Amino acid sequence: MSYAITLGERLPEVIIGPFDADALQHYADISGDTNPLHLDEKLAQSIGFSAPPVHGMKILAAFEPMLKNWRSELKIIGLSGKFVQPILRGETAKLTGKVLRVSDTEIFVRLFAHGSQRLPAIIGEARLRPPTEAAA
Repeated sequence: MSYAITLGERLPEVIIGPFDADALQHYADISGDTNPLHLDEKLAQSIGFSAPPVHGMKILAAFEPMLKNWRSELKIIGLSGKFVQPILRGETAKLTGKVLRVSDTEIFVRLFAHGSQRLPAIIGEARLRPPTEAAA
């Protein structure tokens, strides 16, 4: 393997946010996810949040550029996540990752997004394909 990725390697940390009302509205407009929970402060407060939660898919999507910045030669063949804890408007998210499996055909990375309370907001995974020798 010429791409020299090691088991246990940690990806560089990335901070995204803070997320403001305009960013949430813009994401709602372009994604079609106009669930009022993400946009209406009074609704969010009525169910126990201090502010509207950021769209989970907005945060999950931020892993793609993080992975590309880490190793642009790798092709993302799978990206998924479990939404565990909300990140609220006004907060930042810290994205991290760790290589858990490496083979000639696939790299498996465990991903985390942590909110301001340091609890995992998203626990995810990425499957990446190394370049073939012909493409390298």
